[in-house]
Amino acid sequence: MAKLVYDETGRLLFTEEMKAEYTLLMPQMLPVHFSMMQRCLELHGYHVDMLTTNHRGIVDTGLKYVHNDTCYPALLVIGQLIDAIQSGKYDPHKVGLLITQTGGGCRASNYIHLLRKALARAGLDFVPVISVNLSGLDKNPGFHLSLSLIRQMIFSMMYGDLIVQIANQCRPYEVEEGATDRLVEQWVNRLVSLFAAGKGLKFSAMVKLFDKIAADFKALPRAGESKIRVGVVGEIYIKYAPLGNNNLEAFLLAEGAEPVVPGLTDFIIFKIYNRDVDVDLYGGLWAKQKIVRLFMRYVEKCQKAMISAIRNAGFRPPEPFSALHSRVKGYLGDGNKMGEGWLLTAEMLELIHSGTTNIVCTQPFGCLPNHIVGKGMIRRLKDDFPNSNIVAIDYDPGATKINQENRIKLMLANAKRNLGHAVTP
Repeated sequence: MAKLVYDETGRLLFTEEMKAEYTLLMPQMLPVHFSMMQRCLELHGYHVDMLTTNHRGIVDTGLKYVHNDTCYPALLVIGQLIDAIQSGKYDPHKVGLLITQTGGGCRASNYIHLLRKALARAGLDFVPVISVNLSGLDKNPGFHLSLSLIRQMIFSMMYGDLIVQIANQCRPYEVEEGATDRLVEQWVNRLVSLFAAGKGLKFSAMVKLFDKIAADFKALPRAGESKIRVGVVGEIYIKYAPLGNNNLEAFLLAEGAEPVVPGLTDFIIFKIYNRDVDVDLYGGLWAKQKIVRLFMRYVEKCQKAMISAIRNAGFRPPEPFSALHSRVKGYLGDGNKMGEGWLLTAEMLELIHSGTTNIVCTQPFGCLPNHIVGKGMIRRLKDDFPNSNIVAIDYDPGATKINQENRIKLMLANAKRNLGHAVTP
């Protein structure tokens, strides 16, 4: 068994010896993206299990070991991880926990500390916690984000966004039930196989694969009249994670709607852009700013190629990050960047301008950034776009699924009444 090693501050480290013996438990946020990222980690010698559990016991476990006033996503993620350790499926002395950390001002940056505190309360302080971040936080000798792994994860994000954007436009209209999900799985497996062979990780190869993926989805038999489109925005975990939003996308499909969910790429570019803006607002090294801008331009270049592939295949493309940034001018400034910041408002503006006027704004109760840039902007948006139909839904341990769904059903009823009315600024 691997020996426990601590750093000078008393933090338990994940060692090289642990890498060979331990299974890393990884919470799921975006099913398609994280599935690919899990497999990328495995290509680099890590044993990874992505948690897809979804039951009330996760909330109860979170409430047991985390203060009930803590951010709901933190409570869910910590509850899911501890519930998995205590389930009997794993040897508690041979598991490690993976958790992402942005390093920003949101409470999400403190999840890792809350998790370690919760593990100690549960008598599991011998379980190592690994921070996955690009800020140099909490380094571990047994876990390295190599350039090769970072590259695979970035490409996983791009391919994942393309697949999800197109799949969401196919699934409500598929002739054969389940055909879209089967094609998604086929492409995820194919992409990971290409990664393992060192392929699909250059810009030119990615562009060709974008076109092939889009063409395969275009060939799926689809039928039926256009359905009411419903945009989903909000705090990043609650927006994407089925555990966090009570399977919101599945519920919208069951109600006869077409879910429209903005991709992860915009959020990543937003976080990169904030590093650039920080230098302008607060000062800093021009060299760092130049590197940040080069990285941002590359990711934007990839995003534009993805948008072109979606458009060329006849699907409805999202707007590039630059367009979102332009749309939010006059509403919020670059300094509004905690959590999802101005990007959340920009996503609502993009949805409205693209004809998706029905929007669910998902937010953890008490999430300050969301209440300012999400719920706090709804009145302004409704004033500017009278036919927009936006509902803010709170998610927390005491909120019942039936009340959340009833409010969304009311929004859908309003959408049906508004059908045929154009939204003008």
